[in-house]
Amino acid sequence: MIRSKLKIFLIFSSLLFLLGCILIYQNITYNDKKLHVVICDVGQGDAIFIRTPNGSDILIDAGPDDKVLQCLSKNMPFWDRTIEIAILTHPDADHVTGFIDVAKRYKLISFYTSNVKTNTTVYTQFLKTLEDYEIKQNFLWQGDKFRFKDGLIMETLWPTNDWEGLTTNSFSVASLLTYKNFKVLLTGDLDAQQLERIDDLAGDIDFLKVPHHGSRFGLTSGIIDILSPEIAAISVGKNSYGHPTQFILDLLKSKNIKTLRTDKDGEVEITTDGSNWIVK
Repeated sequence: MIRSKLKIFLIFSSLLFLLGCILIYQNITYNDKKLHVVICDVGQGDAIFIRTPNGSDILIDAGPDDKVLQCLSKNMPFWDRTIEIAILTHPDADHVTGFIDVAKRYKLISFYTSNVKTNTTVYTQFLKTLEDYEIKQNFLWQGDKFRFKDGLIMETLWPTNDWEGLTTNSFSVASLLTYKNFKVLLTGDLDAQQLERIDDLAGDIDFLKVPHHGSRFGLTSGIIDILSPEIAAISVGKNSYGHPTQFILDLLKSKNIKTLRTDKDGEVEITTDGSNWIVK
C-alpha cells in the first residue's frame, strides 16, 4: 500500500516537473521581448503571423486551406488561443480560406479587412463563419494605425478610400510595420500600379514581403530602389501561374536583395530587437 502511494507520488511529481520544464521553455521561447514576423509555409497563398515584443498575436491572411494552423501552433504557446488582431488583405481564396478554420479554433479579438467583396462559395462560407462566431468586420484605409505599448507601429498604407480598382487584388491591405529602427512592408497581392502610390510613404525598409507571390507585375526597378530592402520573402507554392516569375527573381537578384521562398526554404521568420535582426 505504501509502495503504491509512493509510486503514484513519484509519477505525479515527475509529471509536474515535466510540465514546469515545458512552461519554462515555452516562456523563454515565446516571450523574448523581440518582434517576430513569420511568413508561413501555406503553399500557393499568404499567411503571415506576427508576435509583438509584448506578446500580442497578429495574423495577416490565412492561406488556401487549414495549413495555417500548423504555423500558429508552432509559433504560439500551446495555452495561447487568442489572436488580438486578424487582417484579411482581400477576399481571394488563397488568402481567406484558412480563416474559416482559424475562427473555429482561436478567439479573434479584432478583425479587419479591405472594403471589397466577392461572390465565391468560399468567401460566402467565410462570412457565415464570422456571423456564427460573432466576429465583426472592420475596414482599413490608408492612414489607419495600430500602436502597441512596446513601441511597435503597424500602419495601413493601402487602400485609399477613393480607389476604384477593377480587381480584388488591387484593394489588398498593405501594412508597414515599424519597430524602432526596423521596418517591414507587407503587400498582399498588390501590383506595381498601387505600390508606386505608396512606396514613398514606406521609404527605406529592411524586409519586403514580395507582392502577389512574385507576379510579373508586382514590382519595378524604381519601386525597389525606393524601398531598398535588405531581404525579401516570396510566399508561393505549386501553381499554374508561373509564380514567382523569372523577371521578379532576376530583378531582386540584380539589386543584391537576399530572396527566400516558402516553396524552397519553407517557413521564413525574421526576429528583431529593433536594431539587429536574424532570419531563419
